[in-house]
Amino acid sequence: MSGTPDIRRLFEPRGVAVIGASHDPRKIGYKTVQNMVLSKSHCPIYPVNPKGGKLFGLPVWRRVTEVEKPIDLACIAIPAQHVFGAVEECAQAGIPFLAIITSGFSEVGETETEQRLVRFAHEHGMRILGPNIFGLFSSHASLNAGFGPSKIRPGRVAIITQSGAMGGAMIGKTAAENIGLSAIIPLGNKADIDEADLLEFLRDDERTEIVLIYIEGVRDGQRLIRALEATTRRKPVIVIKTGRSKRGALAAASHTGSLAGADDVFDDLMRQCGVLRAEQLQDALAWCKFLGDAPAPAGENAVIVTNGGGAGVAASDACEKYGVALHDDTTTLERTFSPVTPPLGSTKNPIDFTGQATSADYRRALLAALGEPSCHALIAVYCETALLGFDRLPADIEAIHARYRDAGRPIVFCLLGGEQVRDCLERLRQAGVPAFDEIYTAVSCLGAMYAHHRHRSARVEGVARRKIDRPVIDKLIAGARSQSRKFLLADEGHALLQAIGVRTPRSHIAHSLGRAVPHAEDIGFPVALKIVSRDIVHKSDAGGVALDLDNRQEVIDAYEAVLQSCRRHSPGARLEGVEIVEMVPAGAEVIIGARSDPAFGPIAMVGLGGIYVELLGDVAFRAAPLRRSDALAMIKETRAHQLLLGVRGEERRDVEAVVDTLIALGVLIDACPGITDIEINPLVVFADREGAIAVDIRVALAE
Repeated sequence: MSGTPDIRRLFEPRGVAVIGASHDPRKIGYKTVQNMVLSKSHCPIYPVNPKGGKLFGLPVWRRVTEVEKPIDLACIAIPAQHVFGAVEECAQAGIPFLAIITSGFSEVGETETEQRLVRFAHEHGMRILGPNIFGLFSSHASLNAGFGPSKIRPGRVAIITQSGAMGGAMIGKTAAENIGLSAIIPLGNKADIDEADLLEFLRDDERTEIVLIYIEGVRDGQRLIRALEATTRRKPVIVIKTGRSKRGALAAASHTGSLAGADDVFDDLMRQCGVLRAEQLQDALAWCKFLGDAPAPAGENAVIVTNGGGAGVAASDACEKYGVALHDDTTTLERTFSPVTPPLGSTKNPIDFTGQATSADYRRALLAALGEPSCHALIAVYCETALLGFDRLPADIEAIHARYRDAGRPIVFCLLGGEQVRDCLERLRQAGVPAFDEIYTAVSCLGAMYAHHRHRSARVEGVARRKIDRPVIDKLIAGARSQSRKFLLADEGHALLQAIGVRTPRSHIAHSLGRAVPHAEDIGFPVALKIVSRDIVHKSDAGGVALDLDNRQEVIDAYEAVLQSCRRHSPGARLEGVEIVEMVPAGAEVIIGARSDPAFGPIAMVGLGGIYVELLGDVAFRAAPLRRSDALAMIKETRAHQLLLGVRGEERRDVEAVVDTLIALGVLIDACPGITDIEINPLVVFADREGAIAVDIRVALAE
């Protein structure tokens, strides 16, 4: 047996063996077989236990190799020390997929044992799910092969979870919210099969309309990104990820590294892939339910209808937070809503009926909006009053929702109040109406819908290409390594930038005062001086920078001052010389970087430049190499965008030069694994179409 088996067999197995099937109701092997029998699995079940006998009316096989029928999945639920022997028998039986329920592997430090299992499986054409999982569910085969909850409602949402406990909770939560599942697949230790493998099946699966993923850690980020990008073009992918702190970030000798908190990178890269990231499970489930039923919007204009001014303001705030655009054509809004708005109400969006509104007033207004094509989505917020009329409110909302559904117009309802509201919400939820008790949750559903719609509607663009002089780059890296350096010196950094087509100021390295003045005169005044040292990362902090030197004497004075200051600040530092650099004219300053991320591989960064970059932390990341649209989106996510557009009467800067530099660094970090970090700070950006100059460059090399 060789090659990679078709992962469809994991979801549609021709037969399932349970190795470790037990007659003891307290054992996992008993519960696994019981769940499979109760789920009325479409595929044959083969319990395996050396003791033989019968279990739930099924013959128990002493060895899996004795079964002469095709088996595509073996669920292994035996003590960890016996698992390898079971895997060997599965190889003999030609079983392509193994769901190892057993724990006691890498999660308790037995990493080598786990890796040995995976190596053996791959050598014999097998794939492993787990170890340390509760089983899996597939509606394709009506298969509940595990010791999780016994009753799982079939439906259109597939769940991938790295946490078994969260998986169990999600099964319970989806059942409570009337959300049906097409599959639920725990990954456990993720020794072999991971999210990318499963997405290859789920993105083409007709039963699956939405994918929900719970992630604790990323193993092969580049592969995951490719799988997510391919999937989100077809169906929504919602991700919940733990670990928002920066403790997981690896320190590096650059801002790019120190600012690349694990969650910051993850968040930006998920946005790049078109993934909908939820902060908590309740939001994720609300999005699953809404996206599974809501029609695609015809446009971006959302309208808020409410009987409370404060509630309308809160809904407007939520719309801004979740990227929901409000209809602002006052003429159209007045024409549509003035006939159904009381004298003291407002036809400006939010439409405010005041506290005297009844259920009938809402009905008339929402039906009026349905008759206006430019009202693309509705947010109906009800604040509890005695005038609303709860005796007929639930029926009215159900009828309105049905009209909107039939018309292909998305709508969400939010009801705020006490006991009457709770009873009304329960009835509406049971009827499948998108009704919520919290404004932000309701609006977030529309935000998720619009985000997915925009992503699918966006033009598919190829990665931007950039010619780089690879022989020059390789020579620079080799030169540094020949001197046991893990970084490039200033002149080498400038040569590197020139090799990728990034403009740099004229410069020379002076190893003595006698050479500093001729170099300055060759460049032309004014010039700047910068210390060259492998031991000093932040030159300005050490007094290693002197600017705006206008003549010979100033260069002489500054040369000695820079050396003395650096010796005081860093007594043990090796000072290789002083760089004499052309003074760059004033412009907008941005930072641009790229690095090889431990989880995601090549990534690029942009943000506000200068000395306060770490304090401000205003940066954006994307996986590299970049599309032009990626580079533009990154810039727009930071305050640097406003600076480049011109503030307080300043002229617009050359945004395209920033985009070109970002693309160049993205190509470089992707093409040259010998470079781990590269950072330009600042990149000085001039007026529109006048380009930019990389003033300071840092390059770190791999071991």
